[in-house]
Amino acid sequence: MNTPHALSPFDASAFDFDGAAGLPDFSKLAADRFEPAFEAAMARHADEISAIADADAPASFDNTVAAMERAGGLLRRVSATFHALAGANTDDALQAVERAVSPRLSRHFSAISLNAALFARIDALYEARDTLGLDAESLRLLERMHLSFVRSGARLVGGDRDRLAAINARLSELGTAFSQNVLADEKSYALPVPDAALDGLPAWLVAAMAEAAEERGTTGHVVTLSRSLIVPFLTYCRDRALRETAFAAWTARGAHDGPHDNRPIMAETLRLRAEKAHLLGYDSFAAFKLADSMAKTPDAVRTLLTSVWDKARVRAQADAQALAALAAAEGDNAALAPSDWRYYAERRRQAEFSFDEGALKPYFQLDRMIEASFDVANRLFGLTFERVEDAQAWHPDARVWRVLRADGSTLGIFIGDYFARSSKRSGAWMSALRGQDKLDGGHTPIIYNICNFAKPAKGQPALLSMDDARTLFHEFGHALHGLLSDVTWPSLAGTAVSRDFVELPSQLYEHWLGVPQVLEKHALHVDTGQPLPADLLSRMEETRNFDAGFDTVEFTASALVDLALHELPEAPQDAVAAEAEVLARIGMPDAIVMRHRSPHFAHVFSGDGYASGYYSYMWSEVLDADAFEAFTETGDPFDPEMAQSLLRNIYSAGNSRPADVLYQAFRGRMPDAGALMRKRGLAA
Repeated sequence: MNTPHALSPFDASAFDFDGAAGLPDFSKLAADRFEPAFEAAMARHADEISAIADADAPASFDNTVAAMERAGGLLRRVSATFHALAGANTDDALQAVERAVSPRLSRHFSAISLNAALFARIDALYEARDTLGLDAESLRLLERMHLSFVRSGARLVGGDRDRLAAINARLSELGTAFSQNVLADEKSYALPVPDAALDGLPAWLVAAMAEAAEERGTTGHVVTLSRSLIVPFLTYCRDRALRETAFAAWTARGAHDGPHDNRPIMAETLRLRAEKAHLLGYDSFAAFKLADSMAKTPDAVRTLLTSVWDKARVRAQADAQALAALAAAEGDNAALAPSDWRYYAERRRQAEFSFDEGALKPYFQLDRMIEASFDVANRLFGLTFERVEDAQAWHPDARVWRVLRADGSTLGIFIGDYFARSSKRSGAWMSALRGQDKLDGGHTPIIYNICNFAKPAKGQPALLSMDDARTLFHEFGHALHGLLSDVTWPSLAGTAVSRDFVELPSQLYEHWLGVPQVLEKHALHVDTGQPLPADLLSRMEETRNFDAGFDTVEFTASALVDLALHELPEAPQDAVAAEAEVLARIGMPDAIVMRHRSPHFAHVFSGDGYASGYYSYMWSEVLDADAFEAFTETGDPFDPEMAQSLLRNIYSAGNSRPADVLYQAFRGRMPDAGALMRKRGLAA
């Protein structure tokens, strides 16, 4: 038996979830508490694992697999609270802890997955799995745990085991550095906008730019690199030079000389990922990652992406000609640049459809859209949401709700943190302070959504674009996947599903934002309280796929580059040059850039969650388009029978069954891929 670790002194009670609404007391969680907490939590977890691996009793499901599920409780709590802060309210001290701890966490988990005695017990159970009398979910857990160990190198021998652990540790360092570099670029950038250039900008955008300036301790108006600011600025700013300056900064994040240059990080990351794949017996990192997905192979992903790419590219090229002609008619004879596209697309939308997307904004107040997302959850699943006013999360802007089932019992806690700030990582995401399980009396989930909407001036309501409102619904769909989880084992709960299935619940939920009953009730004018006019709603629907070529090209290009970079058997020395080669090969239109250029492609390089997997949004879109058609076929977007099937087979099932089995249980068949093309308006 191994000697138990001596724990460094630290206040474990700081990581008890004993505050209001069962949250941690974030006021106790100063940065200097985390490093000793991680040290002690990893030591405790290591002792728990040693007790399992070195037990004298023969391996059983209870003393090995179930014991593994119960181990590491303190480490889960420390990690969950730390990563919430590191993503949503970080500072220099927390970032220093993140850099110090990330490789140590990697080595800790490598030591578990490479523990020969532990794997021998799991392997023996796996080989005897048909004789153990396990229920379906427990059998699924054993199979997934065994596969996870194999994919983590449990069958490696000799120096290969040490090399894999070293690669994983270094990759964790690189991912942390990549993410912090992007945040540094975003935090440091604020483009002053002179008063003369404010002409033509919507009042809400001018107010948000003033708020952004105040948040950065300056006066006047600034554009930051928050998507909720820079996209509308590029859409409405009449000053071509200012648009070009802002767009150049946005697309150059992480791609410049200096301390925040992500280009060498990308090159090393790709090299180490390729080496890791080879160690594990795969031709490429893409082949390794996709083997445990619905898609299975790079060829299957490429087939989907290229089939969509070809049609989207034709559409985008035609749109580019129309935009260039519009610009020329207005006296701008320069070649259409990527920084011009959104501006002239909006001009064209107004000219051809008499529709200004900015006219929608007064109808999409943040608070009402939150209510709308809750209302849909009530109509589909019987949930209600009670604000917990005395609960404090990591920042005063974060709001807390108690989530109740139809019978009034508590399902879980939901936290929403919606406004952009310099201490928050860009983008939008869902995560958990605690997942759901039924072990030892069960644990209710604590789920949170992070968004980066432009904060309004003090005393003013926050207004969302249609894209912002979709983001809110998207992330809340993820949140429901975590909240509604109803499984026994933590490792199978909520969003712990394959990467190209995890976006189904989120993307599907976006559809309900456009349901007339939802808009009529919640899309009310900020000043008059009147519902969205029927003619404005009609024109919105007419223009739903107005810029589908652009939207599809910028996304699909990113997915194709991600796949190509990770499919190379040998990593490129210059990843940015390799990106350019891929774009040239597929015929990227000159006036469009990737949605995420590689040097700030956090999905792919801040960790390997979406590496070789950015396509999964489109793969899941095939599923979500087909799944919502199941509701439209009934004539009722809230059809009770269909909603119950959706709850049972998608939102509450976690990873208790394979993704294709779950989908077929809901739909009765595998999805119709044509639903995607119909949704995007690209069908022939």
